[in-house]
Amino acid sequence: MGLILIKCSNWTFTTNATYYRLHLYTFNGLVGVIQQDIYLNAFEEEDSMTKLDQLKTICFLVFGVLVLAATSCSHQPASSPKPIAKTLTAEQIAKTYGLDSFGQIEAIRYTWNAQFPGVNISRKWVWEPKTGQVSYEGKDKYGKPVKATYFRTQLNTQPDIVKAELEPMFVNDNYWLLFPFHAYWDKSATVTDQGEKQLPQGNGSATLVSVEYPSEGGYTPADTWDLYIGKDDRVEQFVYHRGGPTKPSTVIATWEGYKKAGPLLISTDHNGTADGNPVRIFISDVAVKMSGSENWINAQ
Repeated sequence: MGLILIKCSNWTFTTNATYYRLHLYTFNGLVGVIQQDIYLNAFEEEDSMTKLDQLKTICFLVFGVLVLAATSCSHQPASSPKPIAKTLTAEQIAKTYGLDSFGQIEAIRYTWNAQFPGVNISRKWVWEPKTGQVSYEGKDKYGKPVKATYFRTQLNTQPDIVKAELEPMFVNDNYWLLFPFHAYWDKSATVTDQGEKQLPQGNGSATLVSVEYPSEGGYTPADTWDLYIGKDDRVEQFVYHRGGPTKPSTVIATWEGYKKAGPLLISTDHNGTADGNPVRIFISDVAVKMSGSENWINAQ
């Protein structure tokens, strides 16, 4: 409450009574001084000593009440401001992975690998983001070796194997490699910060950011990627929900094995389950070529 001063004085307004005026001054920090006047009535018939004793009693009573009020106020705990939760955006997450420097990337080289019971797949890619050129080396769906180079902007003129097999595989593998970028690039997706949630695997919690795609358009409409973002704005785990009937319907995996390839941050190892079965997706031989250079920078 602050410092309180009391000043007493008497004023006679009638022949029968004397009014005692109490001046209460409250010094309220830097706000200023508040003056309050209280008028108390004392009858003239009483002798002066009696009136003086009453006045002293009144002054001490008022002072005691005010002191108690000040003490009570001073003991009330000050409410500390609640921290404002940071809302994560797709752009903020992508910046963690090197979005601001992506324009300097001339080419990205990587091998996408999948291991789960009875299956072991490796697909090699070289992607030039500025020209849209894609080079592939691996196998087709029948297990036959395939090498192909095509431009993504000219899919209509490409053979069926490129349109029906290679391009969908490229999209899948590139999303595993660079999904934090795609969450920002894909303007049709709805990105929502859902706050702190329990991690899908193991103990702990992280900020859940859901990336939901529309029900129409694209290779996998209605897909949802639930990203669990740590304190450093990196993806720690994710849950992939497929929107269509193709299996697997749900993939739960870690995002670990982080490496830097030039200015890009890449998660190279993902361990978890696909529809309840163990699965490992890992990215090897990651390298980037910067604009104006012919040298590959290996991830490390």
